[in-house]
Amino acid sequence: MITGKYPGLRLRRSRKNDWSRRLIEENNLTHNDFILPIFLIDGKDKKQEIKSMPGVYRYTLDKINPVIDKAIKKGLPMIALFPYTEKKKKNFIGAEALNEDNLVCRALKLIKKKYKNQIGIMCDVALDPYTSHGHDGLLKKDYVLNDETIKILIDQSLLQAQMGCDVLAPSDMMDGRIGEIRKALDKNGFKMTQILSYAVKYASSFYGPFRDAVGTKGLLKSSKKNYQMDFRNSNEALREVALDIKEGADMVMVKPGLPYLDIIKLVKENFKIPVMAYQVSGEYSLLENGIKKGLTNNDIVIESLIAFKRAGANAIVSYYADRLDTILK
Repeated sequence: MITGKYPGLRLRRSRKNDWSRRLIEENNLTHNDFILPIFLIDGKDKKQEIKSMPGVYRYTLDKINPVIDKAIKKGLPMIALFPYTEKKKKNFIGAEALNEDNLVCRALKLIKKKYKNQIGIMCDVALDPYTSHGHDGLLKKDYVLNDETIKILIDQSLLQAQMGCDVLAPSDMMDGRIGEIRKALDKNGFKMTQILSYAVKYASSFYGPFRDAVGTKGLLKSSKKNYQMDFRNSNEALREVALDIKEGADMVMVKPGLPYLDIIKLVKENFKIPVMAYQVSGEYSLLENGIKKGLTNNDIVIESLIAFKRAGANAIVSYYADRLDTILK
């Protein structure tokens, strides 16, 4: 709607001074907008930098307290745990996912014992860190089985909830898994455990560095296109979200992030549900390598993160989460 015209209307008047720009800004970033991913590794006294993700590390459990202390001090509301599973612990059905003494379960118990509810913990519900073939579920002739996989995801969800997980995040893209997991949680006394559904997870080429980080790089024998979304589609994303909301999702995730701002906006405008975005490993690596090479600076990080907020994301899973104060300077 046009309410005036030049020279009476000069939009640049409000842009002249810093105080004026701050007065009318529509979107901003705070630490409340971020979820910090933490990669875990077995062993002791290890802090391994991930070569494909400069500045991001894998930590043994005896090394994670300073990371969590820093996250709490900076006011981050939640961390997300991702395990690097040794090859000897992987098998065709991902049995390690149901091991009560697996890396994620041990981390949950340690964190909850020390920090109680000072910070939320989100855990991935999927089998890809644990399978020898790198897929998110049970595999038969290069096709991931839906209903059979859900049965295992239910048990994985119950185990993580029992160990203290606050927010279960099914990232597998199996049809119907949110409803089945919700029913199982409620039946077993976990009515207050939240579900953040990866309702819109695209079969993307932006995941490469993450697969390196969790130890699935090179394992994938076929693509994930028979269960993750086709990046050519947007209406399908709305159908996915509608189903997961009906099944009991408390929040939904759009992944990847920056290439899918239109999807974030569509979901937010259509459903008014809390929408999370994942600034995935490929996005991070592209930005960080550009900064390292002096081709750009931290301003590009701020610009990309504000884009998520402008599109309607409530929060962002980002590897920059614990560096936000430095970046904003």
